[in-house]
Amino acid sequence: MNRDHVRILLPVMSLVILLGAVFYMQPRAMSYFGLNLLFNLAVPVALATIAQMMILMVNDIDLSIGAFVSFCACVTATFVQSDPVVGYAILLAAILLYAAMGAVIHARGLPAIVVTLGMSFFWAGMAILILPSPGGAAPGWLRVMMTAKTPFLPVAIIAPIIIALTMHYFVKRSALGVLLRGVGGNEQAMERSGWSVMVLKAIAYGIAGLFCVLAGMALVGLTTSADANIALRYTLLSIAGVILGGGEFTGGRVSPIGAVIGALTLTLAASFLSFLHLSPDWQIGAQGAILILVLAVRLVFTRREALV
Repeated sequence: MNRDHVRILLPVMSLVILLGAVFYMQPRAMSYFGLNLLFNLAVPVALATIAQMMILMVNDIDLSIGAFVSFCACVTATFVQSDPVVGYAILLAAILLYAAMGAVIHARGLPAIVVTLGMSFFWAGMAILILPSPGGAAPGWLRVMMTAKTPFLPVAIIAPIIIALTMHYFVKRSALGVLLRGVGGNEQAMERSGWSVMVLKAIAYGIAGLFCVLAGMALVGLTTSADANIALRYTLLSIAGVILGGGEFTGGRVSPIGAVIGALTLTLAASFLSFLHLSPDWQIGAQGAILILVLAVRLVFTRREALV
């Protein structure tokens, strides 16, 4: 079994074990309605995780994703709902600003972790200006889309599958995906080959911004309202989802399918801990313990593979 197999096998095993434990404790969860409740918020988490994956793929890290998704949710619940043209224009401008941020980070040699941390305060402030207190409303079409009754499996499961397969094709099969992974793998070699790393990083950040916008919209479609702090946890959840799914901080080594499975696992972990009647004060720490355990197992397998 090679490293790529381990990278995807461990998140799958983690999800299966957690799902089995939930079904054991709550057999009624083995139903269409039960699965929908378990993975109700999986779609926005999966989209935010893919956004973080795009940044990690070019050897950067984004600490502003949670605040940016919250900003997009606030725009969706206000401007998109009341004045769609203005709302979509704001979201498009935000995506372009995200792409520009990636270009500036590379052009000036700035540490992405510092720039994105600073931008998180900007996005948080903008979200508060747009929606000082919780409120707003989801556009009708968005609410219908996120709560649609699909056959066999709920949207909460079908949508992540589509996201995972689409991004797998993009990252692993498309020419642009190969170039972006090349930036993460060897930036200097890409420059010597004549490719503009600044443009490629801008594209990666722009795609990440697009997925953050989709995450914010999906979140509003599920909650029917917004809040300036509605998605602040998504920053850490997105990083954990990518790493849990087999991604690494360097080398452009990521797995879109694994990242989505990691997002599903983290979403399911919250339900699992609730079934254990664990206090909410301890649930974040318990989620971290689950992540550390999975990473420890992955480290054992990868080191054994290296020795072989």
